[in-house]
Amino acid sequence: MNVKEIVFDNQKTGNDYFDLVELSEILQKKPKDHNQFDHHKVSFFIIVIISESTGKHTINYNTHTFNKGTVFTLRKNSIHKFHKSNAKGKFIVFTENFVMHNSDKTETVKLFRLFNEMLGSPKLQLNDNNYHEVNTLIQLIKKEYSEIYDNHSIEIIRNLIQVLIQKLFRLKSKGNNNLGEKKYHSQFIRLQELIENECFENRKVSHYAKKMGVTSRTLNNITQNVINKSAKSFIDDILIFQIKRLIMNSSLSFTEIAYQTGFDEPTNFFKYFKKQTGLSPKQFKGI
Repeated sequence: MNVKEIVFDNQKTGNDYFDLVELSEILQKKPKDHNQFDHHKVSFFIIVIISESTGKHTINYNTHTFNKGTVFTLRKNSIHKFHKSNAKGKFIVFTENFVMHNSDKTETVKLFRLFNEMLGSPKLQLNDNNYHEVNTLIQLIKKEYSEIYDNHSIEIIRNLIQVLIQKLFRLKSKGNNNLGEKKYHSQFIRLQELIENECFENRKVSHYAKKMGVTSRTLNNITQNVINKSAKSFIDDILIFQIKRLIMNSSLSFTEIAYQTGFDEPTNFFKYFKKQTGLSPKQFKGI
């Protein structure tokens, strides 16, 4: 079964590249083009804030539990699925262009760090005080969007979203050294993009070092400084995630996937996947 890609489609405003939806509404919907309880890929950023009940949410094939005060941040091209529950909360959707409009470089960097699952878990648990502060912002956004919505509302919403991102970034940074100011953050993001685009063709540290105009040692310094992992481990992390996408989003046989992802022999592919995940490709597909 293929993973459906969901594109931004705001029925209310058409082209403002922002939407605010009740989570309970999403859970009760019966979309014609996909099933929200199956894996699907999103072409936009998402912030989910849980206000009531407990449940589970799967993001990039990792399943997280939630309760009141849980926040999930999903970046563009994430794959996720809902699990049936009676949960309530807000589902905030926006595109990259919406939130970056009139943003300075610092705000843009924080956006990409907050939503980058390679730098930290997409799950953030708020205490009562922080939940109250975040929920106050959400209610202001909701009022502008659902009640007022005049010629000033979109800019007000955009600014409130930027404040929300700053607030969540501050909270998430407190227990996460990967999000703090690091010497190599910009190089790390560039490396991540290169690996995501080329990992099927090349898994060598030296290849990416050459592409970035640095030595392999410097590349290791970059990844060690930001995420405390070697460059080779970082490449493996991204490659495995991309292989998981293919397994779940393709009718190809495992042998065909092995060749497509750069392995000369299917046996080596099976060994590599089992070593990295603890599961065979077949076992993973059955999850």
